[in-house]
Amino acid sequence: MIKEKILELIKNSKPRTRDDLARLFKIKNKEKKEFNRILEELEKEGLIFMDHRKKYRLVDNDKFFFGKLQTNAKGFGFLISENLDEDIYISRNNLKDALNGDEVIVRRYRDSFGDKPEGKVLSIVRRVNSKFVGVFQNKKDFGFVVSDESKMAMDIYVPKKKFKGAKNGQKVVVKIEKWPEENKKPEGRIVEVLGYPEDPDVDILSVAAGLDLPMEFSKAALSEAKSLPQEVREEDLKGRRDLRDLMTFTIDGADSKDFDDAVSLEVAKNGNYLLGVHIADVAHYVEEYSALDEEAFKRGNSVYLLNKVIPMLPFELSNGICSLNEGVDRLTLSVLAEIDKKGEVVKYEILESVINSKRRLVYENVSDYLEKNITHESLKGLEKTLDKMYELAKILEDKREKGGAIDFDIPEVIIEVDERGWPQNIHKRDRRSANKLIEDFMLMANVCVAKEYYFKKIPFLYRIHERPKDEKISELNSYLRPLGYMINFDEKVVPRDVQKVLEKAKGTKEEMFISTMTLRSMAKARYSEVNDIHFGLAFDHYSHFTSPIRRYADLTIHRIIKKKIQGKLSKGDLTNLKAILPDIAEQVSKTEKVAQDAERQVEDIKMAEYMSERIGEVYKGRISSITNFGMFVELDNLIEGLVGYRTMDGYYEFDQDNYRAIDYRTKKEFHIGDDVTIKVVNVDLNMGNIDFKMVGDEDE
Repeated sequence: MIKEKILELIKNSKPRTRDDLARLFKIKNKEKKEFNRILEELEKEGLIFMDHRKKYRLVDNDKFFFGKLQTNAKGFGFLISENLDEDIYISRNNLKDALNGDEVIVRRYRDSFGDKPEGKVLSIVRRVNSKFVGVFQNKKDFGFVVSDESKMAMDIYVPKKKFKGAKNGQKVVVKIEKWPEENKKPEGRIVEVLGYPEDPDVDILSVAAGLDLPMEFSKAALSEAKSLPQEVREEDLKGRRDLRDLMTFTIDGADSKDFDDAVSLEVAKNGNYLLGVHIADVAHYVEEYSALDEEAFKRGNSVYLLNKVIPMLPFELSNGICSLNEGVDRLTLSVLAEIDKKGEVVKYEILESVINSKRRLVYENVSDYLEKNITHESLKGLEKTLDKMYELAKILEDKREKGGAIDFDIPEVIIEVDERGWPQNIHKRDRRSANKLIEDFMLMANVCVAKEYYFKKIPFLYRIHERPKDEKISELNSYLRPLGYMINFDEKVVPRDVQKVLEKAKGTKEEMFISTMTLRSMAKARYSEVNDIHFGLAFDHYSHFTSPIRRYADLTIHRIIKKKIQGKLSKGDLTNLKAILPDIAEQVSKTEKVAQDAERQVEDIKMAEYMSERIGEVYKGRISSITNFGMFVELDNLIEGLVGYRTMDGYYEFDQDNYRAIDYRTKKEFHIGDDVTIKVVNVDLNMGNIDFKMVGDEDE
């Protein structure tokens, strides 16, 4: 209540000092500490700020705005805020020593940067980053770190006594101890030496350190993990359905080491499919509020950086007692579903179980059987089961497609590295039949679980993908229209509207561009304690239940399910869930984004490393995107590079209305999907950038 009154007063009167406000609210001396804390909270929330005269002003979203600063290597930046229709440009001189990522208050004061609003940083609310990764440069009496962060425009000064043994040219982690002031660089100390840039895995370690990914488990967590049994004990079987005689098996990648899902299939007398999805019961071993649980929550999920994995749980669990290894008893949570020939789930059951996986199958081998009728030794005796599974997967897939599910079908890249971590081969990952089959079965289980707990009105964690905003669809249409496409909708866009456009683009030269731009216009999928649609999958109820080894969201759901099955979900538990689920949803959504950023950065770096050995080589490619500074060209192996207009013969400009690059003098033009021939001319290993040049435009 007091907060609202403070905001109302500041809004309706002239700017006030802290003491002025205390007097107006008749705050006694003993109450001042609490009153000041409330003011600081309002500042942190970006609702008020203190001007240069130490007087509080309201962030009114008219003249004053709160948001995140995004800077670049050239020194200027932009304010990004949900309260802005358009980002505010901020020149180098108006940054007030704020750094990339900082939360700031900005005054919008005039339009002078083309059509963009311009502003000035008035207050730094929160410094977001204090650690940076970069290359150390030793100047004998002092040193400085040149940050890997392309948006970091300043070097970081390091006094000699804070080198921590770092040598010239090494990659280091530096922690800022003094923030920049006028004409003064930030000052820091080196907290970790990663090694020379060319050393094995230093590139991956640099990405992990830059995003503050935890590389080591706490001693307490490791101790708990080592104390766990590595075999299922008799007492663990109490109250569980014994499914050890059921023909269950895993299907995973050839190099997989953690198996958190197994499947089974039988056919009922009425011809319906009896599908079993069996998921490792990680919650049995990872107790709530334990050191292991604390570590898992902090990490949020496992991060896969090619040959390096940063797991959510220690090896003893992820590859040991919680992995559904072939031929050993394992505790599981199972979804047993009866599905008819139309793909409708007639009935299902969610239960605690124990299984013994009979086979460890590999995607490649199963796909070869389903697609080419090639039977690998590991599949002998399972042919009929796999045939029926394939039949069911097709039914589920068709049903989903008829419901409007959107298949962006954007290919993934496979990067093969040697023992040093250096890329040897890069190619597309095929989404083959076995991969899709497992996806279909996992989707079914996730839907069953979400529906079950939604209709039971039990607090739960959902995976949601909100409907895209109309303005995003309008923006997307501005890209699609010049290419002859359009997303049409009535009152609100539905998945089928998007699906129609992607179907129309299938097999065309612009297919990949349309898929990519459409995906970018969608909201980001996230976790929420409040159920909403999953727009991309066209589901009304959806959750993540099938990967508790590597996702904390799934582990949370398992705990709720187990308590419900065991009749231990008390009123206190329900109250507690309502309180903690929003925080869990926020944490796992945030850590998922960090993991995705890390994986993308590593891919970019490895692609750059791969092409660094191929400078001067010529390749066929296809124009994947056109911008106001150049065109991106994608090769068959998904490596993408920039052809800058300044490197081309002629004077090319971006014609956004017709989505083309055109030389208005010669009338020569380039379009999305055009086949071109390029030469590799430059690679930035640090930033993961690759530059191409059109063959025919090279300097003689």
